[in-house]
Amino acid sequence: MNLTSLSGAQKTRLRSLGQTMSDTIHVGKQGLTPAFIAELNRLLGARELIKLRFEGADRHERAALITAIETQAPCLCVGAVGHTALFWRPGAAGSKLLDAAE
Repeated sequence: MNLTSLSGAQKTRLRSLGQTMSDTIHVGKQGLTPAFIAELNRLLGARELIKLRFEGADRHERAALITAIETQAPCLCVGAVGHTALFWRPGAAGSKLLDAAE
């Protein structure tokens, strides 16, 4: 499954799953360090959908960080509200979260 091939309904499904999730990882004042990207990749590989919290970043900084995260750790931001964002990446065999809904 291609990261850019999600339909609106699929993104809505992922956002609904993410609403009840707690923050999995935090981006602090140190930004996107190699250790942060490695941990993000590990979490995405294990869970497929994670909720990220931005600490102390304004709206424009958060938008830039989301774009950088999507590039550095191949994933897709399926929703962002305030200081939190949901990132999704399917597993090697496809998405278990989206296949369960169909």
